[in-house]
Amino acid sequence: MAKGGKSLFSLSTLLASFFGAAMIAGAFAYFNYKFSEYKFIDFKEWTFYEKSDIFTPSADKYVVVFYSSREPNTQKLLANTNLNLPILAIDYYNKVYPNSKNTIFLRSGTKTSLSFIQRFNIYESPSIFFIKKTKDSIYKQDSMIRKLDNLDKLSQQVDSL
Repeated sequence: MAKGGKSLFSLSTLLASFFGAAMIAGAFAYFNYKFSEYKFIDFKEWTFYEKSDIFTPSADKYVVVFYSSREPNTQKLLANTNLNLPILAIDYYNKVYPNSKNTIFLRSGTKTSLSFIQRFNIYESPSIFFIKKTKDSIYKQDSMIRKLDNLDKLSQQVDSL
């Protein structure tokens, strides 16, 4: 009888170990999936301002740059950047700037700014990513979020995304 009990104990230990390892692997896979999935932005839900007007997106794709206007020459470099896609430049400090040929300068209220930072997990400035229209005013993140190393070379960094 002891032999049968020992065998049963070994089988249950083996199954418990297997089940525990499967749970850990599942939790790890879920964690990686949740933090790598792309996020959505609904411009009807979040209000951004272009000067004093509410911004309404019209292009199918945008380059989003979240930046700080307190960093020297950032606004000037963004205004003078020419890309194949329009740039949505969202300022952390919400300063009003005139749009340039290819750059739309946006600002928002504190609640929208904090929600934007939280949803897209933005930890560094300036950060850059693409968004692509899915329907009406809903855009989907279309690239990983990266820190811009050098605004002078924005076009080269956009090509590498």
